[in-house]
Amino acid sequence: MCKNKVQFQKGLSLSEFMDNFGTESQCEVALEAAKWPNGFLCGNCGHNSFSCLTRGRTKRQCNKCKHQTSLIAGTIFHGTKLPLTKWFLGMHLMTQSKNGISQMELSRQLGIGINAAALMYHKVAQVMLERDESKPLSGDVEMDDAYWGGK
Repeated sequence: MCKNKVQFQKGLSLSEFMDNFGTESQCEVALEAAKWPNGFLCGNCGHNSFSCLTRGRTKRQCNKCKHQTSLIAGTIFHGTKLPLTKWFLGMHLMTQSKNGISQMELSRQLGIGINAAALMYHKVAQVMLERDESKPLSGDVEMDDAYWGGK
């Protein structure tokens, strides 16, 4: 019998996750790499030179047009008061369980209110949906260990 390579993919353990994303600065570095993979680009004029301003989370000001932006502007984290460490851990918890996690359990695990957990859950689920919609399945599709509603 063949070993299913997808089923045995190495995931990211909680200790590995904490090593990589356990501090706010580690999360900011990861977010910066995802938002600006080729370095900072001003969303207003496209210039790549900036100055750092420090008001709460680091803000960047374009040296050409003086447009200011923050690391979380234009992302699902926009306007959040929660630390990025809670957001990253929430995304990890939502994606590592085969049968998902409830909003209430997300609230308990992160130590945040149910309303904040529900908002986080919906924002992350929406982003996952939008990404999956752009990559539809085709050809023969085989599934294993799927949970489809009910008991």
